[in-house]
Amino acid sequence: MENAFQTLNSIDVSKHTEQKGRFTYLSWSFAVSELLKVVPDATWTIHEYGPDDNKKPYMSTEAGHFVKVTVYVNDIARTQVHPVLDNKNATVLEPNAFQINTSIMRCLTKAISLHGLGLYIYAGEDLPTAELSEEQIRQLNFANEELAKVDSESASYVTEKISSGAINLANYKSTVNWINKKIKDGS
Repeated sequence: MENAFQTLNSIDVSKHTEQKGRFTYLSWSFAVSELLKVVPDATWTIHEYGPDDNKKPYMSTEAGHFVKVTVYVNDIARTQVHPVLDNKNATVLEPNAFQINTSIMRCLTKAISLHGLGLYIYAGEDLPTAELSEEQIRQLNFANEELAKVDSESASYVTEKISSGAINLANYKSTVNWINKKIKDGS
Protein backbone atom coordinates (compact mmCIF):
# COMPACT_ATOMS: atom_id res chain seq x y z
CA MET A 1 0.00 0.00 0.00
CA GLU A 2 1.34 3.45 -0.94
CA ASN A 3 1.96 5.92 1.83
CA ALA A 4 0.49 9.43 1.71
CA PHE A 5 3.75 10.94 0.42
CA GLN A 6 3.88 8.53 -2.54
CA THR A 7 0.23 9.17 -3.38
CA LEU A 8 0.54 12.96 -3.14
CA ASN A 9 3.85 12.97 -5.02
CA SER A 10 2.29 11.08 -7.94
CA ILE A 11 -0.42 13.72 -8.55
CA ASP A 12 0.20 15.83 -11.66
CA VAL A 13 -0.35 19.43 -10.56
CA SER A 14 0.78 21.03 -13.82
CA LYS A 15 -2.72 22.12 -14.86
CA HIS A 16 -3.10 24.00 -11.58
CA THR A 17 0.10 26.02 -11.66
CA GLU A 18 0.43 29.64 -12.64
CA GLN A 19 3.43 31.59 -13.80
CA LYS A 20 3.95 34.96 -12.12
CA GLY A 21 7.07 36.64 -13.34
CA ARG A 22 9.83 34.09 -13.08
CA PHE A 23 8.11 31.89 -10.51
CA THR A 24 5.68 28.99 -10.77
CA TYR A 25 2.89 28.89 -8.21
CA LEU A 26 0.49 26.15 -7.23
CA SER A 27 -2.95 27.34 -6.19
CA TRP A 28 -3.39 26.97 -2.42
CA SER A 29 -7.03 25.94 -2.88
CA PHE A 30 -6.02 23.12 -5.22
CA ALA A 31 -3.27 22.01 -2.83
CA VAL A 32 -5.66 21.88 0.12
CA SER A 33 -8.33 20.10 -1.93
CA GLU A 34 -5.94 17.41 -3.19
CA LEU A 35 -4.40 16.93 0.26
CA LEU A 36 -7.82 16.40 1.84
CA LYS A 37 -8.89 13.96 -0.90
CA VAL A 38 -5.92 11.76 -0.02
CA VAL A 39 -5.78 12.42 3.74
CA PRO A 40 -9.20 13.73 4.90
CA ASP A 41 -8.02 14.18 8.49
CA ALA A 42 -4.92 16.24 7.61
CA THR A 43 -4.64 19.45 9.61
CA TRP A 44 -2.38 22.47 9.80
CA THR A 45 -1.33 25.12 12.26
CA ILE A 46 -0.58 28.73 11.47
CA HIS A 47 1.95 29.68 14.12
CA GLU A 48 1.43 32.86 16.12
CA TYR A 49 3.92 35.12 17.86
CA GLY A 50 3.82 37.68 20.66
CA PRO A 51 2.24 37.95 24.10
CA ASP A 52 -0.94 35.97 24.77
CA ASP A 53 -3.12 39.07 24.65
CA ASN A 54 -1.70 40.24 21.29
CA LYS A 55 -0.75 37.21 19.15
CA LYS A 56 0.07 37.82 15.49
CA PRO A 57 0.36 35.27 12.66
CA TYR A 58 3.80 36.57 11.73
CA MET A 59 7.20 37.06 13.31
CA SER A 60 9.10 40.33 12.92
CA THR A 61 12.89 40.37 12.56
CA GLU A 62 15.49 42.85 11.34
CA ALA A 63 15.51 40.96 8.03
CA GLY A 64 11.74 41.25 7.56
CA HIS A 65 8.58 39.42 8.60
CA PHE A 66 8.03 35.67 8.42
CA VAL A 67 5.08 33.32 8.67
CA LYS A 68 5.24 29.68 9.69
CA VAL A 69 2.85 26.82 8.93
CA THR A 70 2.97 23.19 10.05
CA VAL A 71 0.95 20.56 8.16
CA TYR A 72 0.11 17.26 9.87
CA VAL A 73 -0.42 14.15 7.74
CA ASN A 74 -0.79 10.77 9.45
CA ASP A 75 1.05 11.94 12.57
CA ILE A 76 3.89 13.42 10.51
CA ALA A 77 4.44 17.16 10.98
CA ARG A 78 6.25 19.15 8.31
CA THR A 79 6.92 22.85 8.85
CA GLN A 80 7.62 25.62 6.38
CA VAL A 81 8.74 29.19 7.08
CA HIS A 82 8.04 31.83 4.45
CA PRO A 83 8.95 35.53 4.26
CA VAL A 84 6.25 38.15 3.81
CA LEU A 85 6.78 39.32 0.23
CA ASP A 86 5.12 41.73 -2.14
CA ASN A 87 3.87 40.86 -5.64
CA LYS A 88 7.44 41.19 -6.96
CA ASN A 89 8.78 38.76 -4.34
CA ALA A 90 10.58 41.54 -2.49
CA THR A 91 10.70 41.67 1.31
CA VAL A 92 7.95 43.82 2.82
CA LEU A 93 9.18 45.90 5.74
CA GLU A 94 5.69 47.05 6.81
CA PRO A 95 3.24 44.41 5.58
CA ASN A 96 -0.48 44.89 5.34
CA ALA A 97 -3.06 42.20 6.17
CA PHE A 98 -3.36 41.08 2.54
CA GLN A 99 0.42 40.55 2.18
CA ILE A 100 0.52 38.57 5.43
CA ASN A 101 -2.44 36.42 4.38
CA THR A 102 -0.94 35.80 0.94
CA SER A 103 2.34 34.71 2.53
CA ILE A 104 0.50 32.38 4.91
CA MET A 105 -1.28 30.69 2.00
CA ARG A 106 2.00 30.36 0.03
CA CYS A 107 3.58 28.90 3.16
CA LEU A 108 0.67 26.46 3.59
CA THR A 109 1.05 25.32 -0.03
CA LYS A 110 4.79 24.77 0.44
CA ALA A 111 4.23 22.89 3.70
CA ILE A 112 1.76 20.63 1.88
CA SER A 113 4.41 20.08 -0.81
CA LEU A 114 6.77 18.76 1.88
CA HIS A 115 4.26 15.89 2.13
CA GLY A 116 4.66 15.27 -1.63
CA LEU A 117 2.07 17.33 -3.53
CA GLY A 118 3.86 19.41 -6.18
CA LEU A 119 7.22 19.07 -4.45
CA TYR A 120 8.95 18.86 -7.84
CA ILE A 121 7.87 22.45 -8.61
CA TYR A 122 10.04 23.77 -5.82
CA ALA A 123 12.89 21.40 -6.60
CA GLY A 124 13.00 22.69 -10.19
CA GLU A 125 12.60 19.16 -11.42
CA ASP A 126 10.54 17.90 -14.31
CA LEU A 127 7.38 15.92 -13.94
CA PRO A 128 8.26 12.46 -12.63
CA THR A 129 7.37 10.64 -15.88
CA ALA A 130 7.03 13.20 -18.68
CA GLU A 131 9.14 15.66 -20.64
CA LEU A 132 8.35 18.29 -23.26
CA SER A 133 7.73 16.89 -26.72
CA GLU A 134 9.74 18.12 -29.71
CA GLU A 135 6.62 19.97 -30.89
CA GLN A 136 6.25 21.75 -27.53
CA ILE A 137 9.91 22.79 -27.62
CA ARG A 138 9.46 24.06 -31.21
CA GLN A 139 6.37 26.08 -30.18
CA LEU A 140 8.18 27.45 -27.15
CA ASN A 141 11.17 28.53 -29.25
CA PHE A 142 8.87 30.17 -31.82
CA ALA A 143 6.97 32.08 -29.10
CA ASN A 144 10.28 33.11 -27.56
CA GLU A 145 11.50 34.47 -30.94
CA GLU A 146 8.36 36.63 -31.06
CA LEU A 147 9.00 37.76 -27.48
CA ALA A 148 12.55 38.81 -28.43
CA LYS A 149 11.06 41.37 -30.81
CA VAL A 150 9.45 43.26 -27.91
CA ASP A 151 11.46 42.25 -24.83
CA SER A 152 14.96 40.90 -25.44
CA GLU A 153 15.78 40.63 -21.72
CA SER A 154 12.81 38.36 -21.02
CA ALA A 155 13.56 36.35 -24.17
CA SER A 156 17.14 35.79 -23.00
CA TYR A 157 15.81 34.57 -19.67
CA VAL A 158 13.42 32.13 -21.41
CA THR A 159 16.22 30.91 -23.69
CA GLU A 160 18.34 30.14 -20.63
CA LYS A 161 15.43 28.24 -19.02
CA ILE A 162 14.76 26.26 -22.21
CA SER A 163 18.45 25.32 -22.45
CA SER A 164 18.69 24.28 -18.81
CA GLY A 165 15.49 22.22 -18.94
CA ALA A 166 13.88 24.35 -16.23
CA ILE A 167 10.81 24.71 -18.43
CA ASN A 168 9.02 21.37 -18.20
CA LEU A 169 5.50 19.96 -18.34
CA ALA A 170 4.77 21.36 -14.89
CA ASN A 171 5.33 24.94 -16.04
CA TYR A 172 5.08 24.72 -19.86
CA LYS A 173 1.55 26.10 -20.21
CA SER A 174 2.11 28.90 -17.71
CA THR A 175 5.40 29.80 -19.46
CA VAL A 176 3.66 30.03 -22.85
CA ASN A 177 0.91 32.15 -21.28
CA TRP A 178 3.54 34.39 -19.66
CA ILE A 179 5.35 34.81 -23.01
CA ASN A 180 2.09 35.65 -24.79
CA LYS A 181 1.19 38.21 -22.12
CA LYS A 182 4.65 39.80 -22.40
CA ILE A 183 4.26 40.00 -26.19
CA LYS A 184 0.78 41.54 -25.84
CA ASP A 185 1.94 44.03 -23.20
CA GLY A 186 5.02 44.95 -25.23
CA SER A 187 3.22 45.75 -28.43
